[in-house]
Amino acid sequence: MPRHFGILVPCTNTTAEIELCRLPGDLQAHTARLGKINASPFSPAPDADVAYQAKMLGAARVEVIALVQTSASLFGDDYDAVTVKRMTDASGTPSLTSAQAMGRALKAFGAKRIAMATPYSEDAIARATRYFESKFGVTVVAGQSLGATDAYAIGKMDASMVDAAFSRIDRPDIDVLMVPGGNFPTMDRIASWEQKFGKPVLTTNQVTLWGILQAMKINTPVPGKGRLLQQMPVG
Repeated sequence: MPRHFGILVPCTNTTAEIELCRLPGDLQAHTARLGKINASPFSPAPDADVAYQAKMLGAARVEVIALVQTSASLFGDDYDAVTVKRMTDASGTPSLTSAQAMGRALKAFGAKRIAMATPYSEDAIARATRYFESKFGVTVVAGQSLGATDAYAIGKMDASMVDAAFSRIDRPDIDVLMVPGGNFPTMDRIASWEQKFGKPVLTTNQVTLWGILQAMKINTPVPGKGRLLQQMPVG
């Protein structure tokens, strides 16, 4: 029997559905799209929109709902807690954010020192640094912006840009390399980055899928998408 989960994505995201729907036949993703408060590619969706779309996914009787927009969690210290409660209350379904999933994946790998390459602006990288350091006890050693200024451009960016960015910021004392950005197509590149740099690589859609599978108590490895989904550590 198929098992169903839901994802909430910003209306401009054209990548998450592709990367989170390439799954074994017994797993089925269902998507709802969210509006934007303003034109920034990194701003959160309106609260009422999150609640309504979560309610619609709950009507589909999905097992878990994930908000796939890591940057939204960076705009308030209580955003994750408040938004997860809003999603769960509206849908009657366990919920999580992709930022939470990223942090839990860092803990599952025992990471202490991390570096990130991301489409985010310098301001969003600073917010991400504060978020992961304060909530998950890691040190962000370095962050590299790939220079995206438009949400649509993120979905068209060439993931090979990350190779050069990682080469600039990687150091022997870094435990994990991160690529936040749910609209940035990265899933098919993770394994090659891990082979090249010799350490785990975490991306938004990858960690979101892992968090979803954790919530559904599924530990079957998903090959070819990096160590996190191959090893399925408990977070």
